[in-house]
Amino acid sequence: MSWRVQIAGAGIAGLTTALFLARAGFEVDVAERALSLEPVGAGLQLSPNATRLLDRLGLLPALQAASVAPEAIELRDARNLKPLASVTLGDFAARRWGAPYLVIHRGDLQRILLDAALREPQINIRFGSEIDPSTNADLTIGADGVWSTMRARIPGASPASFSGHVAWRALVEAGHSAFADLAAQLSPTNVSALLAPSFHLVAYPVRQGQAINLVAIMPGKAGAEGWSQGVADMAPLPNDRSGALRDLLSGVGGWTRWPLYAVEPSGKWGDASGFLVGDAAHAMTPYAAQGAAMAIEDGAALAAALIASSDIASALARYEAVRRPRLSRVAGRARFNRFVWHAAGPIAIARNLALKTRDPQRLAADFDWLYGHDASAL
Repeated sequence: MSWRVQIAGAGIAGLTTALFLARAGFEVDVAERALSLEPVGAGLQLSPNATRLLDRLGLLPALQAASVAPEAIELRDARNLKPLASVTLGDFAARRWGAPYLVIHRGDLQRILLDAALREPQINIRFGSEIDPSTNADLTIGADGVWSTMRARIPGASPASFSGHVAWRALVEAGHSAFADLAAQLSPTNVSALLAPSFHLVAYPVRQGQAINLVAIMPGKAGAEGWSQGVADMAPLPNDRSGALRDLLSGVGGWTRWPLYAVEPSGKWGDASGFLVGDAAHAMTPYAAQGAAMAIEDGAALAAALIASSDIASALARYEAVRRPRLSRVAGRARFNRFVWHAAGPIAIARNLALKTRDPQRLAADFDWLYGHDASAL
C-alpha cells in the first residue's frame, strides 16, 4: 500500500526519513520553516549502524568523499595527553560491523541528504513553510528537532530539558596556526576523547582532514533557549583539571557555546495523526555520539514498518516495539559514558587502570550491539 506522508523539518531526521519512504514508494512532502539550509553546527560521528543505512540509499560514495574514516577512537588523560585505551576502526570496523565509521561536518552530511532528496521524484520539499494540518496526508511526521513545535501538540510527549552541560565547539582549519600543534599532539587520523574530572573534549578530523573539529563538554548554565550562544576566544576549561589540554588549546579561538538539551525517549511519540522521529522524539546528549545515527535509524525503521504493515496504526506500533528498547539502551550508554568520562578520584583511577588492561578485542566487542545493529531489520 502506498500512503502520502508529510514531514515537518528538513534536517538529518527529516531528509533521511523522506528518502527511505520515497524509496519504498511513498509520496513525501517535506516542509521546512527555514528559507534555505545553512551549513550550521560542527562535526559529527557516523558509526557503522548509520553508514550501512546511508549506503542502502546510495550515499556512501558521496559521504566518503566528504569525510574521514578514522583509524581509532582513542581515550586520553586530559591532564597529560597520555593514551588510556583505543578502539580500532578503519578497515577493522568495516570488517567487524559491515560498514565504515566516518567523521563528517554536519553541513556536509545535510548537503548530501538534501541533494539526494531533490533528485528524488517522490519527494517535494517546500522551504519557508510549515506542514498543513488540513492536507490529505495519511501520516504527518514531526522531524523538527529538539525544539519541535509538533511535539508540543502531542499530549504525554516528553519536553526538552536542559542537561546541566554545555558544549563549546570550535573548528580549526588546516591553515590555522593551531592546526599543526593539534595534529602533532593528537593523531590527525583518530577520534580523540580527552577525559578529566567533570568534563571532556573530543577532537577529530573533518572535511577530508582539512579541518579538526573540537567539542569540549562541561557543566554550565542553559542561558536563553536555543542553540549557539555567543563566541569566545577560549573554551572555559577548569584551570585545575585541564593541564596539558589547556596549553594545547591556547591558540584556538572562535569557540561557540551550545547548551545541551535532551528529550526523554520514554514519552509519547504520537499516533497515526502525527508522529515524532529523531531529536523531536528522543534528543540525546552527545556522550555516545549517537544523535545523528539514531535519527538515521528512525527513518530506516519507520519505512520498514510501513512496508510490512497493512495500516498505519499497526505500523507505528511495530516501529515503537523495536525502537523504544533500542533507544533506551543507547540513552543508557550515553549516561554511563558521562559518568565514567567525567569521573574523579578513586573512580577515575579505577577507570584508567581498567582501560589500560582491557584487551582491544574485548573493547571492540563492547560495541557490537551498537555498531552491528540493522535498524531496517524489524
